[in-house]
Amino acid sequence: MEKEIIITYESLYELLRREKSRPELQELDKNFFADVISYIKEKDSILASQKSKDSIFAQQEIEKTKKQVENIQKIVRELYEKREGKILQLALLASRTSPQNLNLHSLLAEEKELYETMIESLSLFKKDILNNLLEAKTPVITKKQENQSKPKDINITIKGTQTKLVRILHPLPKFLGSDLEVYGPFEQEDAVNLPEKIAEILIENKRAKEIKA
Repeated sequence: MEKEIIITYESLYELLRREKSRPELQELDKNFFADVISYIKEKDSILASQKSKDSIFAQQEIEKTKKQVENIQKIVRELYEKREGKILQLALLASRTSPQNLNLHSLLAEEKELYETMIESLSLFKKDILNNLLEAKTPVITKKQENQSKPKDINITIKGTQTKLVRILHPLPKFLGSDLEVYGPFEQEDAVNLPEKIAEILIENKRAKEIKA
């Protein structure tokens, strides 16, 4: 049985209203992106069906559906940009304080990757610019290294830390772990021995699968 689409124009508008009226990042269903895609595809299918009919009434329905799709896209864009701004603020705060003290449970899996990438970039530029200035040195921007012929099996060992062997299910960019160490980037199917806490987060978000002996 197909999953029922729970997204409506009214529910999307309400999500946007809450996101705009409250300072903290609002919690969304973990399948939100998939539900939005299904909803837009449903509207596109209705529009295609209406276009196949030849009547004055059909043209009126076509214009009505087109307007609905435009409004839906506008709401989704506004919602994304509002959440994007809040995620940037979280990343800024994490780069200046301790990320362990931040509440990140409202981040969707894809948004967590955005958040971690932002922290990495902010930390790199802070090191290259601010730290050099404080030492009376000319800022030198470190260029990111391209991922070249990386072996499939990677072993990350941290003294005194419990680790877990996992297989990466989706490509991952570099990210900052809760231990303030940088990990990655990883490619799909890489076998990686990661600190247990980080491995469990990836497994929980379906970004990795444990490899059991």
